[in-house]
Amino acid sequence: MAVPEILLDENGLPDKVVMSWADYIALEPDAADMHLSDEQLYDKAKAEEGEYFPEEVVDALLDGTNPVKVYRKYRGFTQKQLAATIGHKQELISQIENGRRSGSIDTIKAIAEALSVDVGDLV
Repeated sequence: MAVPEILLDENGLPDKVVMSWADYIALEPDAADMHLSDEQLYDKAKAEEGEYFPEEVVDALLDGTNPVKVYRKYRGFTQKQLAATIGHKQELISQIENGRRSGSIDTIKAIAEALSVDVGDLV
């Protein structure tokens, strides 16, 4: 990696960095996708491993619906079934879904495992 050129502002403080495209891609691998068309991005995403969710799941998440609720319903669990699976009461699931409680990290990890999603998908 070459040494980047640092450009200073009028106060002599760092403002911009000039570097080669290859060095930038090494720092931010997804930047290489900037030149791809929508069709190429779609093809790349389809070629990657992982689960894809239907539009209604994505829309619910984008609309701000609690992700525990979205994934629970998508997986076909009732609150009571999910609670039993993770060894808690249904009230806790209800409180998490309604934003009254956030749940401990252990609880969120257990929910994520039961729903087959990453913890990051729930927080």
